[in-house]
Amino acid sequence: VPGMLVTLSGELGAGKTTLVRGCLRALGWAGGVKSPTYTLVEPYPLSSLYFYHIDFYRFADPSEWETAGLSDCFRADAVCLVEWPEHAGSFLPPADLALSLALLPDRDGRMLTAHAHSKVGERCLDAIAAQFRA
Repeated sequence: VPGMLVTLSGELGAGKTTLVRGCLRALGWAGGVKSPTYTLVEPYPLSSLYFYHIDFYRFADPSEWETAGLSDCFRADAVCLVEWPEHAGSFLPPADLALSLALLPDRDGRMLTAHAHSKVGERCLDAIAAQFRA
């Protein structure tokens, strides 16, 4: 929902950008979806909200947040999915939903761990879980 922040953690190749691509497809985005590793942010204007895919992998220090100009993305009419949130440190607003992806030992699958940190995050997590029960 608008105003939501979802963080995505996991090693390189764990599937963070693939997960974002799936979210965008579910919202009706038909265009390309690429990793924002070098651009820092990829905006996706959808009919009902702004969707920002942000990647802090290249941050060498959390204080880079102050000069990156990304704080404008975190607003009430936007959803932000953030890769490598730990690289932004305490500058990043609190996440509503924290997702962590891990490669399975045989590297033939992924494990997703999700933690809700707000009421809207709990509702989102409940909706995700309901899809698996159906």
